[in-house]
Amino acid sequence: MAPAPIALFVYNRPEHLLRTLSALRANSLARGSTLYVFSDGPARRADLEGVETVRRIVKSVEGFKKIRIREQPRNLGLATSIITGVTELASAYGRVIVLEDDLMVAPGFLTYMNDALDRYDEEPPVMQVSGYMFPVEQSKRSGQTFLCRVPTSWGWGTWARAWERLNSDSSRMVECLRSHPERREAFNLNGAYPYFDHLSLQAQGKLDVWGVRWYASMFAAGGLCLYPGQSLVQNIGMDGTGIHCGRSSYFEVELSVSEKWKFPDRIEESETEFQAIRSFLIGLRTQGKSGGIADLVSRLRGVAGRMRRVIPYAG
Repeated sequence: MAPAPIALFVYNRPEHLLRTLSALRANSLARGSTLYVFSDGPARRADLEGVETVRRIVKSVEGFKKIRIREQPRNLGLATSIITGVTELASAYGRVIVLEDDLMVAPGFLTYMNDALDRYDEEPPVMQVSGYMFPVEQSKRSGQTFLCRVPTSWGWGTWARAWERLNSDSSRMVECLRSHPERREAFNLNGAYPYFDHLSLQAQGKLDVWGVRWYASMFAAGGLCLYPGQSLVQNIGMDGTGIHCGRSSYFEVELSVSEKWKFPDRIEESETEFQAIRSFLIGLRTQGKSGGIADLVSRLRGVAGRMRRVIPYAG
């Protein structure tokens, strides 16, 4: 099967984009892949120069089978941009790999993503493939993979048959979870992270995010996300330069050098890995890490107009 198309969402950080493209081109499957670049329009006048520089860069990109560029004349925002772009490519190709302009990938990223998309193509419970893995204590198991309920948004892929289950009616999902406390607790990873609060704010129009809607849709469907035992993606944007992430070093990882992966045959969540991710997120909150995650909920309403995500689930 031909490699899945790559959707790359860019905005106004040319230096980060150059590093992202360089790492992506280093993948052996890059030359056989079609790269779609989605360039959002400037949200304010101060962003115009960066947006124009980024667009000049993508017009000169080489190293891929084909390059297609989508330039928006006005600002759609990250949520609308990603939903629109992923929907377009998933519908056209049946599958898609998704990146943003502040993500560096390992040399084996595209191989892993395409192998996983092939392996679980006809497994409806598997709804996403993640390239990023949290830096939990045992996250250096090269070549290993596992399934977990919560997805990430830092280098991921999905299928049309899964993406069509995206539910844009956040209010209805909020009411469903509110009326079932045990489900709401499970949605929050048993108290590890306030996903329900994010979904509620999104439903109220106070938080412009897409990932929490996708997670809620997956959760309602009993969907699972495939993870690598060691991360294939590094977020280089948490340096204070972007509007989507604050400054933090707690999500930094050592990239995998694997070229082959062992995929689980049993379609079920790994309890061991779920608890590892859950413990990592709890640790961030209790130790006040990740750029202020400990007081995130109390600050959400004040920054909702400009905030997009703090951890890699909710773009």
